[in-house]
Amino acid sequence: MSYLLVAPPVVESAADQLAQIEVSLGEARAAAAAPISGILVAAGDEVSAAIAALFSDHGRQFQALSTQAAALHDDFLLALRSAAAAYGAAEAANANPLAVVTDAVLGVINAPTNLLLGRPLLGNGVDGAPGSGQAGGAGGLLWGNGGNGGSGAVGQPGGPGGAAGLFGSGGVGGAGGAGAPGGAGGDGGWLFGNGGAGGVGGRRKGGRVAMFGGTGRHWRRGPDTGGRHLDGRGRCGRRRSRGPVAGGNGGSAVPGPGWVVPAGPAGWALMPPRPAVQAAPAATVGAAGRAVKAVGPVDR
Repeated sequence: MSYLLVAPPVVESAADQLAQIEVSLGEARAAAAAPISGILVAAGDEVSAAIAALFSDHGRQFQALSTQAAALHDDFLLALRSAAAAYGAAEAANANPLAVVTDAVLGVINAPTNLLLGRPLLGNGVDGAPGSGQAGGAGGLLWGNGGNGGSGAVGQPGGPGGAAGLFGSGGVGGAGGAGAPGGAGGDGGWLFGNGGAGGVGGRRKGGRVAMFGGTGRHWRRGPDTGGRHLDGRGRCGRRRSRGPVAGGNGGSAVPGPGWVVPAGPAGWALMPPRPAVQAAPAATVGAAGRAVKAVGPVDR
């Protein structure tokens, strides 16, 4: 058993990096070709000429070796890419080895019914393309689930789900585009199977659900509730509502047309009058104009 694991995407990434390295080496080799292969003679004597010729010969040999290394690099890069492609093909084949055989057999079985009725005998229906509002394909007459409906574009309803055959479940309705309803769910199997769920209704710009979904359910507005106010008058609260609602007096709300409004809290009541404070006995003014404290009752 081999413990070697190969990830084709990683191999492809390594091959791309090697290709970039090859480009960089080629640019450096081209820039150094002239300076190292054509060295000028420093003086007119024979020794200087021999030294220049020696270094120039080394430069030409380096260029030849660099060309061979570039060719080897290209071969290695090609082998690496081929290995990544081979591993990818092997993984795809091992994931579903019977897919090719199954498709061929089903093609032969479904050919007569597709030709006569436009519907396979066995197999699932084809899903509608996203954004097209297409209906899902019908499932096989004997066995197969209906295909899912395609979602709608802006203002376009979602596609209905495909119907199942004898055994199978109906396809799911496609989601509606902005401001459009969702598609209806497909019928379940004649003998056994569940019907498909309806598609979700599209949304308006405000983000709230604008149309009905394919299941026929709608979004209910929230009930109006009695409000509070400091002056004792009840006000009708509004929560996700649009219809006119009449407010009541004394903290209660009167039902508006088509809406049920529960009674609000009781209004504010005035505080009872506080008891009068007994006034202190008034002072009397004496003859000299000075205030004389009143004499209270004498205890006996």
